[in-house]
Amino acid sequence: MATIYFTFEPREDLKQPLLSEFSQEDFLFDTKLDVEKLAQAEILVTYGEDLKEQHLQYADKLQWIFVASAGIEKMPAEAIAKRNIIVSNVRGIHKKPMTESILAHILALKRVLPFIYEQQQKKEWNKKARPTELNGSSALIIGPGAIGGEIGRILQAFDVHTIGCNRSGTEAPYMNETYKLDDLKQHLPKADIVISILPSTKETKHLLTREHFEKMKNSAIFMNFGRGDVVDTETLIKVLQDKLIEHAVLDVYEVEPLPSDSPLWDLDNVTLSPHFSSHSSRYVERSLDIFKPSLRKWLNGERDLENKMDILRGY
Repeated sequence: MATIYFTFEPREDLKQPLLSEFSQEDFLFDTKLDVEKLAQAEILVTYGEDLKEQHLQYADKLQWIFVASAGIEKMPAEAIAKRNIIVSNVRGIHKKPMTESILAHILALKRVLPFIYEQQQKKEWNKKARPTELNGSSALIIGPGAIGGEIGRILQAFDVHTIGCNRSGTEAPYMNETYKLDDLKQHLPKADIVISILPSTKETKHLLTREHFEKMKNSAIFMNFGRGDVVDTETLIKVLQDKLIEHAVLDVYEVEPLPSDSPLWDLDNVTLSPHFSSHSSRYVERSLDIFKPSLRKWLNGERDLENKMDILRGY
């Protein structure tokens, strides 16, 4: 019998089927990490932000951490790797809600929805805005993995030409063209929309510089839905103040929550979303759909789990 410790509690309609399906196992549920329960667990299920290095001294039995999130940058990676604890996550789970969020923002800007809402509040009949069309444009997706591929699939349905940039330059699904990340600068001038879905790693931190934005079209939309540290905040603020691009849509930031005194709040060419583009009423449901097959494997002695990660590389 394995002891499985959740540091969050799923809804009852999701929790009960889990308990029924794995009735021989010992499940512990909590709303925050408790070291006494952690000490009993072979398997930890967490969102990844509560586990600290000092907690591992109590986790003598811990063998597998299932992270119900795509990002693991707040976890004690070196300490986990030293213990040879297996880590897997829910990579790909965000692709549906995030794609819908990104598409909603793009269409809102193209079809001037913020202007429409503003005029409605003012009770004004005003046709002075200039809507544009999404079809026929080009989108450059930095990090065309599971999420980027889904974005590409939907954008292609709108007749958008998709360009992917990844580490290897190997062909990526739903990309009309794919290039190496090292060659990003030479392909930025092609794009009407630039979307970053990159994780936070040593290689991606402050990857985008002012020079990258100078290569973009003045009419470009830049969207960051990966991690906030892909671009230095002060650099991004200056780019927007200097109007090097038309607009930015940000869902992630170097410091979260975004401080109330950040100049970003006062700019009229940026849309600020509070890092919830992936949120959905189906989030935990989809997480468990990944966890349960891996748990069956684990209980059968298999260790080749879905979305198994290299904790030191960050993905």
